[in-house]
Parts: sequence; C-alpha cells; structure tokens
Amino acid sequence: MRNISLTLAVAAMLLAAGACGKKRPADALDDNFMANAVVEPAETAPPERLCASSSIYDKIKLELFRQAAEVRGRDQATFDKIAAYSVVRVEEPVLRARDEALRTISCTARLALDLPPGLAVVGGRRSLVASIGYTVQPAADGSGEVVTLTGADPITVPLATLARIGVPAAAPPVEPVPVDPLTPLPDPLGPAPGIPTAQPSFDCDRARTHGERAVCGSSGLAALDRSMAAHYNQALAGADARTASQLRRTGDRFLTYRERCPSDACIADAYRGRIREIRDIMAGR
Repeated sequence: MRNISLTLAVAAMLLAAGACGKKRPADALDDNFMANAVVEPAETAPPERLCASSSIYDKIKLELFRQAAEVRGRDQATFDKIAAYSVVRVEEPVLRARDEALRTISCTARLALDLPPGLAVVGGRRSLVASIGYTVQPAADGSGEVVTLTGADPITVPLATLARIGVPAAAPPVEPVPVDPLTPLPDPLGPAPGIPTAQPSFDCDRARTHGERAVCGSSGLAALDRSMAAHYNQALAGADARTASQLRRTGDRFLTYRERCPSDACIADAYRGRIREIRDIMAGR
C-alpha cells in the first residue's frame, strides 16, 4: 500500500508539472478576460488609429455637408438631416504628420460619399469621391475631436447642388435606417423632380463676359457665386467706410482674376479664395 501511495503521489506531481509547463494559447479566453481587458481611451490611442477611427469618419461626413450648405448659401438644417442617411467609405487612411505641442494629427485618405436613394447632385451622380486631407485636434471645451478638411471640394461643391430625383420603378426599394426612428426621411429640397438650373446672384440673361457665362453654365459655380455674394453683402452692411472701400477694391480685383481663368476649376478656386478674403478683411487680417 505504501508503494502504491508513493507511485500515485509521483504521478500526480508529474501531471501537475506537465500542466504548468504547457503554454496557454495567446488568444485563449477565460472567465477573467473581460475583467482584465483594458479599453484604450481616444486621447491615448495611437495617432494612426485615430486616422482610421469610425467616429472621425462621422465627423468628416458632417463637415462635408456643413461646407456644402455654406457653398449653397442655405439649407444647413436640411443638409444635417440628409447627412444622417448618407454613408462615407474611406480607403487607405495614412498618418502624415503629428504635432505633440498642439496635440494634432494630419491624415490623408481616399473618401467616397454615397447619397441616400432619391437624391443626386448635378449630373445625376449619387456617389462623390475625393482624395482628402484631414486634421484632428481636441476641442477647446473638451467635448471631443475637431476635424478640418482639405481637398474636399470635389465633394462639397457638387454636394451643394443636391436635389431630388425620380427613382426608377424597376429599382428595388431601399429603406435607409434613420438615426431617430421617429423622424421620417426629410423631403430635402422641395417637390421639384429635376436638377435645378444654375442660378447665381446675378441675372444670367445679362451675362456677357467669359466668367459670367461660365458661372451661368454650372450649378456648382452658381452656388459658389451665391455664397460669395452673401458673404460680401453681409460684410458690406457692417463695414465702416475704410473697410467698405477695401471690400469694393478687392472685389474688382477678384472679378478681373475670374475673367482670366481658363477653366471652371480655376473659377471655383477664385470664388473660394474671395470668400476667405472677405472673412480675413472683416477679421482685420
């Protein structure tokens, strides 16, 4: 009996040693897995991970629609609602720079924006694509990250021409999932079934110059013209005599530059530059 007990004890020791020596798989889960899991907060996440964050993509989408409404010169609330039904697809997000002092990161990516059924931009497109840059930095009030965009004009300018379109009868119904199920899909731009014609701030029947005819022939340029005119009129209304003179003088320079543009892209850049210039003048820069 003593020998049998000793043999059993040795066997138990060998089994225990074998169990201790056996390596546990790295991906094995046990009851303590969730208790020991560490969730990395956004502020300590690696910068390259922020470049590919779904929350950052949502902020990019909202900023695209905000800029489009600014170009259009109206309908911000409607654009905000439509953003909830639209989808962004991001490919190849890359971290380009990081500023430790300002706590900012700069990324680039190729982004596609898909509009919900029944909506399209001028020309009938429902998907818009651009290679964009985006900078992420913490909000001053600690409410999260703030995103600023560069290179988004191929999306925001056409997006400003958004209008309702007829959905072909043969097309299967696609019901987007609303953010708030109690809020129906809005009728964004009225009952007009087609794409609106170009309507700048001036009368196209009196268009004579190269630049005027180009603006009257493009809904995107017309939207930029309306936005620029709104900024100009608002600035002029609140300007003193010296600032008003500066606004008029630089306005003449802008028109001269616009007339020299060889392409619609050049004219669009001229309008965006003029809007920034008006803001800088009013800010005293």
